[in-house]
Amino acid sequence: MYNWAVDENKIKKHKRKYAIWKLEQMVNFGLNGEKINGRDLKKLWEKLKIDPARKRFLEILLHEK
Repeated sequence: MYNWAVDENKIKKHKRKYAIWKLEQMVNFGLNGEKINGRDLKKLWEKLKIDPARKRFLEILLHEK
């Protein structure tokens, strides 16, 4: 994942904010070869501000058995 608009070194100082920000970026703008940790996604689900259609799709994938 590459984001040119945010100084990642500053946001990394706040672990929870960084985790939320990074998940949002990965879901909304692409993974760029990285993988999303399902456990982290489930843990921070309520805090994520992502596209509603993508959120519904991910919810289906997360709860699929």
